[in-house]
Amino acid sequence: MAMHATNKYFYISSSPPPPPVSLLLLFPMAATYFSLNTSPSHSRLPSSPSSPSPLHPSPSPCCFLLARTTSPHNLNVLVCMAAFPGLCIGRALRRSVKSSNSWGLISSARARARVSSAQAVWKQEVLWTEAPVSDIAPAGEQLFHLVVDISGNRELMQGYTKAGQYLQLKVGNSDPAFMSIASPPSAALKGYLEFLIKDVEGVTAGILCDLGKGDKIELSQVLGRGFNVGQIYPVEEFPTVLLFATGTGISPIRALLESGIKAKDRRDVRLYYGARNLQRMAYQDKFQDWENLGVRILPVLSQPDDKWDGEQGYVQVAFSKSKALIKPAHTGVFLCGQKAMTEELTTLLLAEGVRKEKILLNF
Repeated sequence: MAMHATNKYFYISSSPPPPPVSLLLLFPMAATYFSLNTSPSHSRLPSSPSSPSPLHPSPSPCCFLLARTTSPHNLNVLVCMAAFPGLCIGRALRRSVKSSNSWGLISSARARARVSSAQAVWKQEVLWTEAPVSDIAPAGEQLFHLVVDISGNRELMQGYTKAGQYLQLKVGNSDPAFMSIASPPSAALKGYLEFLIKDVEGVTAGILCDLGKGDKIELSQVLGRGFNVGQIYPVEEFPTVLLFATGTGISPIRALLESGIKAKDRRDVRLYYGARNLQRMAYQDKFQDWENLGVRILPVLSQPDDKWDGEQGYVQVAFSKSKALIKPAHTGVFLCGQKAMTEELTTLLLAEGVRKEKILLNF
């Protein structure tokens, strides 16, 4: 597999490339391998779909990206870094690349072998389709509840099968943003998807929050494996289930709860939900519904006002105060939120005797 440069684009080819330039870029968090060639012998990939339906091929979020260049020798290389499967960040690095192997790079054969290895890991191609916004409303301070009508796209309706899955959203030429789906899979079958979005100016999330009903957005296919809920069954063997979420990390947890984990049939199901303050805590209107499902809600505020008499600080600290794990080896855990929180809780839970395979994330 190779990436070739023409006067405007890089494009991807599965045939063996000629030998001019091969490049390997490694990053501590992840690696993406490129074989860059100046031969324009293959047809280029389109930069954008000509029509919104059906789903159109687009660069993978996990592997190779198209990059615009002004000539075959001045390349704006988009380096794709993946911190974990399914998620990645593209950064543009400008390099002046000559057709000779003047950088003392690795051989073409070795580069092709490593590209093939990377391709074996990142197989999923990103596809795009257009859909209208059916509703958007405030969900808290700097938070918005977005509903997208997917009733016209059977692939999306049937592609969402597990709570914890996500997809990419973009508006026009904005950079794709990864968003966990906040509604349960049953909602997709009814023709809509819901998202909880934090309004951040200057990025795609902020653009999404400025949309109105009827505006069009682009969505990728559903990505990720979701939560492996089979790890907390049969119910009688896992009487305790703990859920931890911070900020917009409540989105996939909401989807999980509303998908059903048979909380009423278990002895102890707790949700530790962290936010800065009550104004930034979404879905408070759903707390009673979740309680009715058999889930005990434990809000934790890091910067509450003087009237707050509940848990303060961070969810991992709140849990460490109580713990109360009756059978740690028969406890299931779901984590979604900030990396520091998930790492600290994982360490704490393992020390308490919770089995590693029972600590579940959605990626």
